[in-house]
Amino acid sequence: MMGEAANLLAKSKFAIAFTGAGISAGSGIPTFRDSEGLWRRYRPEELATPSAFQKNPALVWEFYRWRMKKILEARPNAAHYALAELERLGVIKAVITQNVDDLHRESGTKNLLELHGNIFRVRCTSCDYKENLKESERLEEFVSSKDLPRCPRCGALLRPDVVWFGESLPSDVLERAFSLARKADLVLVVGTSGVVYPAAYIPYIVKEGGGRVIEINPKVSAITPIADVFIRAPAEDVMEELLRKVRDFIENGSRQRERLKTL
Repeated sequence: MMGEAANLLAKSKFAIAFTGAGISAGSGIPTFRDSEGLWRRYRPEELATPSAFQKNPALVWEFYRWRMKKILEARPNAAHYALAELERLGVIKAVITQNVDDLHRESGTKNLLELHGNIFRVRCTSCDYKENLKESERLEEFVSSKDLPRCPRCGALLRPDVVWFGESLPSDVLERAFSLARKADLVLVVGTSGVVYPAAYIPYIVKEGGGRVIEINPKVSAITPIADVFIRAPAEDVMEELLRKVRDFIENGSRQRERLKTL
């Protein structure tokens, strides 16, 4: 299966990756829906909805600052780095992620679409102010503070720039993701349950357009029935081998083309 997946990737003309919480599990970040997931311990309606924030912003910010600290302790794992290298090689044209942990960017991915936002960005609840706390170098100060964060422009409450339950995905980001899926001849699906819509449409769009679907997941997901290749394993255990095999196919193809030129 690994060889078949690598061959399909190496031969693809426009491959994309679609990732979920499972790719970051190997970095120590809890997923949402497994037995150790965040929603097994916390009720999402108390922590990740607009009404929860309106009712108790201090509780929501306590939770999100805790999450920020947990994610800051994590580092990209082998799967993140392998995807970034596949992009550098020109195999993967874009990474579309449901994750908010910024680990794809930390690993070097350049063309990244974050469907559900980024936990290290904040935005105003009143005006159009947004801030990337890493870029502004205020992250350490922000995470350690106990105060409710206020907009420096208008004084209203700041909130995490993530998509909460009951909210729509940013239309511009979603349309770009769907456009990439319509263009793609292959999608590498890594570590997603495939049950969160509209993001989960992405592999189906690729499949309906005649493209191939490769899935890497430690368990069967909602995407598995449409997968052309299913590699049942944690992403961090197999992505380096997949990258190596893709490189081999590319290098062998290059050597064959060079031999043909000399004939």
